[in-house]
Amino acid sequence: MIRQAIIPLAGLGTRLLPLTSVFAKELLPMHGKPGIEYILDECIDAGIKQVIFIISNKKKMIKDYFYSDKFYKKIIKKKKDPRIIKEYKKILKYKKMIKFVYQNKPLGTGDAVLKTKKYIKDNFFLMLLPDDLIIKNNCSKSMIKIHKKYKSSVMASMKVDKKSVSRWGIYKLNKKLTNSNYIIDDVIEKPSISEAPSDKAVIGRYILPKKIFSKLQNQKPGKGGEIHITDAIQSLIYNGSKFIAHNFSGKYLDCGSMDGYIKSSMEISKL
Repeated sequence: MIRQAIIPLAGLGTRLLPLTSVFAKELLPMHGKPGIEYILDECIDAGIKQVIFIISNKKKMIKDYFYSDKFYKKIIKKKKDPRIIKEYKKILKYKKMIKFVYQNKPLGTGDAVLKTKKYIKDNFFLMLLPDDLIIKNNCSKSMIKIHKKYKSSVMASMKVDKKSVSRWGIYKLNKKLTNSNYIIDDVIEKPSISEAPSDKAVIGRYILPKKIFSKLQNQKPGKGGEIHITDAIQSLIYNGSKFIAHNFSGKYLDCGSMDGYIKSSMEISKL
């Protein structure tokens, strides 16, 4: 059973400057609510009971957003506005399921995951990257179904234009399990067009095994001096762990750049 999810949120969001010079990118509004709430709703709908946010001191406003009890109580006492009461109840619901851990040095996604080690209870957990929104179909929910069926790790997959493979982590695929699911042989980070083993890209949804922590603990920094989660995944695959690439059926939105954020907001407004 997948009961816990982790969400790395310590990144500074430089692609969304100047907005992120004063505001956490995950709190930027999209059709009336912060982007992070769409991720939380996906988790709740998928049956997740606890979400671990990995933040930094510079992103403390994310925690403040969920701990604004005094502010809401003061406003509600004065106004008794049903809309504000509804928003406060929603925030309280989120707050009950969120735990915060800190990554104050930007040492990579693998290092961020490692910060959660002592809090993960089960053999597998879900990880979601907040820049990647998937709407119209719950990707996490469908991945959890695949995990239950095959008792293995699962990673979201999406077909991309062959000309853009150097922007992505690209799968080398092995056995086809179903029309939407394949055994992963390898993950190649940002290959050239000629080196790309497929046109299937890694998207920010992962069901990972708890044993990945032992890999991360002993892992040497990779590109840019960071600990990359992809390197730990590769190591597990080479050692015989089964990872499945799941071609999800929802619509992918990239919220990590200014252009992507604007387009994502427009797409969500149509729902």
